[in-house]
Amino acid sequence: MAPPFRAWNDLLAHTVEAIGSPRFPEALQAALGLIAPFEMMNAFRYTPDGRAHDLHNPTDIVDRRIIVDQYLAGAYVLDPFYDAVQGEIAAPLLVMQDLAPDHFRQSEYYRVHYASTTIKDEIGFVLDLGAGHVGVLSISRLDINPAFHRRQIEQFREVADLVCRIAERHWRTVRPPAASSDAPPSAGIAHPLLTPREREIVALVLKGHSSLSIGAVLSLSPETIKVHRRHIYAKLKISSQGELFRLFLAGQAAAS
Repeated sequence: MAPPFRAWNDLLAHTVEAIGSPRFPEALQAALGLIAPFEMMNAFRYTPDGRAHDLHNPTDIVDRRIIVDQYLAGAYVLDPFYDAVQGEIAAPLLVMQDLAPDHFRQSEYYRVHYASTTIKDEIGFVLDLGAGHVGVLSISRLDINPAFHRRQIEQFREVADLVCRIAERHWRTVRPPAASSDAPPSAGIAHPLLTPREREIVALVLKGHSSLSIGAVLSLSPETIKVHRRHIYAKLKISSQGELFRLFLAGQAAAS
């Protein structure tokens, strides 16, 4: 059911009044929670040079080391939401159920960033923060709660333009970070023995694509992808996707 009109207007008015103040995230979360309940709200800025920065993360977050610190250290390049906002500005609402690759729930990124922090489902509002900076304000359901159902998603979609404009007004007041001269993180692994094609495949594996999906993206047969994967594992001297993910994280830590 749609939220009561009077209550929605009241909470939205409080949110608008809080623009530019520390009270804004809490006010916006209360308004959005009237449409459908959720447990966590986060916001990240992605800069034109391919980096991620913190906009809003609650202090009582489930596991800040993973959800914020490890994410900002480089894991964000595996996030379907990050992929969705590269290039042209994406639609105002991102739905993880629709964006995630076919083996996303079997990926090490999902196991570490989602399963271990009990994130069940996620929706994101895309914010144009000016000068090529893009923000994603995400709301998540945790633990044993069900995923957002389609009617709730459609209600969030109906208010997405309004929510984005309000959130943009607030977070555009936050000074954007200075550009860095260092190379931004990459979704692949910069190993000297890997070919450019193998690095592409590594990036897609880490993001949660199956061999079938990788073959479709790269216009190769699934059998060819499986051969490439065997060669990659042999070159890296590993035998599992967990080891591949740990090599990826180690590379991000060494580059930062």
